[in-house]
Amino acid sequence: MLSQWHIISIIITLMLVTIIGIYSLRKVKNSSDFAVGGRSIGTTLVASTIAGTMVGGASTIGTAQLAFQYGFSAWWFTLGAGLSSIILGLFLATPLRRSGASTGPGFLAQTYGEGARTISCIFSSMGIFLNIIGNILAATALLTSILPISPFPAACLSVLLIISYVIFGGVWGTGLVGLFKLIVIYASMIYAGFLAYQYSGGWSGISLSLPTFPYLSLFGRGLGTDLASAFSLLVGVISTQTYLQAVFAGRNVAASRNGALVAGLIIPWLGLAGIVIGLYMKISYPLINPAEALPLFFLNHLQPWLGGVALTALLISSIGTGAGLTLGVSTMLVQDIYKKLISPQASDQNVLLFSRLSIILVAAFALVFLSGNLNSLILKWSILSMALRGATICFPLLFAIFLHGYVTPRAGTLAIAIAPTGTILWAIFGPGSLDPLYIGLALSLGILLLLPVAEKSFNISG
Repeated sequence: MLSQWHIISIIITLMLVTIIGIYSLRKVKNSSDFAVGGRSIGTTLVASTIAGTMVGGASTIGTAQLAFQYGFSAWWFTLGAGLSSIILGLFLATPLRRSGASTGPGFLAQTYGEGARTISCIFSSMGIFLNIIGNILAATALLTSILPISPFPAACLSVLLIISYVIFGGVWGTGLVGLFKLIVIYASMIYAGFLAYQYSGGWSGISLSLPTFPYLSLFGRGLGTDLASAFSLLVGVISTQTYLQAVFAGRNVAASRNGALVAGLIIPWLGLAGIVIGLYMKISYPLINPAEALPLFFLNHLQPWLGGVALTALLISSIGTGAGLTLGVSTMLVQDIYKKLISPQASDQNVLLFSRLSIILVAAFALVFLSGNLNSLILKWSILSMALRGATICFPLLFAIFLHGYVTPRAGTLAIAIAPTGTILWAIFGPGSLDPLYIGLALSLGILLLLPVAEKSFNISG
């Protein structure tokens, strides 16, 4: 039950988020400032943009939920996210930042041509849009659990918060609000994790209260399942515009690379705190709904004012991720569709205006789409999103960076077109035992590897 102090701290925290979002307007003078921060963002904001988008409901509520059920294997989500960000920094940030591109499709166009830009923009936007829906659903579920509000008004409030997060400052908004979000959520989670560790009796108390397997194993769900989780995170980071956009926005190669590395180093610790909380709730409240483990700990074991801040941190974790993804879709629509196909001669102010309008349109369309799907599964949208993004971007991007001299424009464009199409068809008609992501990745890899050989063998000009 929420007390008066819970409600007051929730309102104050949400107001601070909105104020920071509005403040970011001061950083935006043109469309480049909005999309990539004028390529002047330092290491701290690159890191907060990446980590602030990665740290969503799955990193917090989802990690505690999975730890309640399986124990330490829940770490693979944030551990995989951290490792993926480190790989982004070590191997991809330098060529991406040096390319001068603003979007993933724009980077692909440098190797595969303008057709690849348009096709990858469409499929990638579709994939990210599905993930936006999942984050709105997560925020809606949290709002309805802590406030006396029904699902549709809660979804409307979630969408308004997403818009206020980024419409003023664009990538500056995701960076500045992301930094605030990280400070609040890390302070809340680390403190709560420390309390849960104490309440559990430390490591000895946890190990005596729960079976070693699965709870104390990193592979409690099975080696294949848990490693697949880490692999999916790697594919997601490489394939998502928001993370690439943070790299493009760095003031130089060092800022982009170091920002990704810093994000990778700080993300896993959040998951560790969530695991300790989930294990404590399993020991003390074994009959609760696992999804309620983290919110109930905040309500029952933190001071009311701090519990309100912590609950709001969970909300803005989903809102922040949804906002970062919405900005990513908006940027691709503006840079790869509006500026290239619809209005190549548009003035910079018109581009900036369309950037902000597209954020409203994407968020509003998500709300319309959700109006009949408010009871659908969050995980379903996340799986479809990952499959579309990964099939479209992952291997074409890696080949463009590391095998630029091998791959051909025809092979890249066909992979970008066929792989996500096959993914959609498999999701609709294929057996559910095999994730559509793997079908899309296999199609993409096969085309990129084999078509250049066929072109050379049959002397097909590209």
